[in-house]
Amino acid sequence: MAQEATQESLPAAASEAIGMTGEEPALEATGAMLPHDLSPWGMFMQADIVVKAVMIGLVIASIVTWTIWFAKRMEIAGARRRATQAFSALASSASLDDAAQNMSKLKGPVAMLAEAAIAELNASGEAPDKEGVKERIAWRFQRIEANAAREIGIGTGVLATIGATAPFVGLFGTVWGIMNSFIGIAQTQTTNLAVVAPGIAEALLATGLGLAAAIPAVVIYNAFARSIAGYRALVADSSAELLRIVSRDLDLGRKPRLSKAAD
Repeated sequence: MAQEATQESLPAAASEAIGMTGEEPALEATGAMLPHDLSPWGMFMQADIVVKAVMIGLVIASIVTWTIWFAKRMEIAGARRRATQAFSALASSASLDDAAQNMSKLKGPVAMLAEAAIAELNASGEAPDKEGVKERIAWRFQRIEANAAREIGIGTGVLATIGATAPFVGLFGTVWGIMNSFIGIAQTQTTNLAVVAPGIAEALLATGLGLAAAIPAVVIYNAFARSIAGYRALVADSSAELLRIVSRDLDLGRKPRLSKAAD
């Protein structure tokens, strides 16, 4: 009977020993510390301060990208429309005076090209050196074209910077978050996936935001680059057309009567 009582008391003693080790409360505490909200917003709120800063920066970069897209799309479309109208006016002009009259209500670099040609011809006197005049007008045209290209390209450099750096910024946030997850593994001394998975998910969210900011920036930058190249080609064609008109006027001995091409 004494032996049976001893055997019956062993399970109870083992249970008491397990309770004294504190393993069950530790598991309960670990489960209580696990985040329950694994939505993007919940992961953001539970992330480390560095990872939060990375995420906020990437969201701001994405907002900047779409703001530039909206503004530059309207600007480039308007500039191309004005340049196309001015080129059509030049193509139907027989002289520099005709070109100035046809573009009297237009603005933009093409109208500035006509103004520069008229100003140079008026400043060259009654019997100008034809080649010298052409060279000086061509130099003015080059500067106007360069300024037009620089102005229309303002803002696109930001897109290139975002597209090139956003993935690496997101990767930095991911590395930092995973590093914190491994530190948490060392501190809790557990390899339970449920403990480390939320931290890794928060870190990977930074990479996702980096790609979400970079991919549209690269696509929009390439689209703007093609549009700007077409615009620059249109301005260059207008410059060549004006030089042809100026050369004809010089050969025929015609002087421009108007002082400027546009008001």
